[in-house]
Amino acid sequence: MKKWIRMTALALAALLALAGCGKKQEQTGDRLAQIQQKGELVIALEGNWAPWSFHDDSDALVGYDVEVGKAIAEKLGVKATFVEGEWDGLLAGVEAGRYDMVINGVDITDSRKETYDFSTPYAYIKTALVVAKDNDTIQSFEDLAGKTTANSIGSTYMEMAEAYGAACSGVDTLDETIQMVLQGRADATLNANVSFYDYLNVHPDADFKLVAQTEDASHVAIPIVKSEDSSFLDALNSAIDELRADGTLKELGEKYFGQDISSEN
Repeated sequence: MKKWIRMTALALAALLALAGCGKKQEQTGDRLAQIQQKGELVIALEGNWAPWSFHDDSDALVGYDVEVGKAIAEKLGVKATFVEGEWDGLLAGVEAGRYDMVINGVDITDSRKETYDFSTPYAYIKTALVVAKDNDTIQSFEDLAGKTTANSIGSTYMEMAEAYGAACSGVDTLDETIQMVLQGRADATLNANVSFYDYLNVHPDADFKLVAQTEDASHVAIPIVKSEDSSFLDALNSAIDELRADGTLKELGEKYFGQDISSEN
């Protein structure tokens, strides 16, 4: 009798384990199939980082990354749904499964590759160092030692400034970082060179200057949740390759940055 009870308990445990495995498989299965079945690609971005993503005069969400996201969704046969949030929560949202991806000018870094799978790059940018026009003490990244900068918390720009010895204040938008520099509350700020060029196009009288930029371009790509199933990543890479080949990425770069940023050259 005891033996029969023990066997029944073992069988029940096995059934529960199989049920658990089935649930896990459902959650971590073919992400591409799930997205296509749902008909929706959930894309996270900041929404306040012009010209990557921002709101126009009619409050519509627009920008380079917005149009890239829509074009990728179209290639996958689904609609793009955008969710706006602060930078330091976007990647965590992908890892938690709240978003399918982040399209927000994200640089590929070794530390990020440990947590996320990255698409092939869809843009290449250089990091620029900006100071007020009357600041002659900072002329290179090395001059940041002992100075203060302002950048988004957790961004590669903040990490780079800290690596050069700067004390960094966390802010939410590019405009805030520039205002802190102009008001003397920060000595400098770092960001994509093309973002500063776009800002100057809109605000030609802005009283700041670019004093240095990196020699090598950062690779901007799309992070998604890490998975052994590569179907989603493969489809994403194919979409980006097609958008580069048909000239879409070049056209969008020229529209929002005044130049093609889809290649390193």
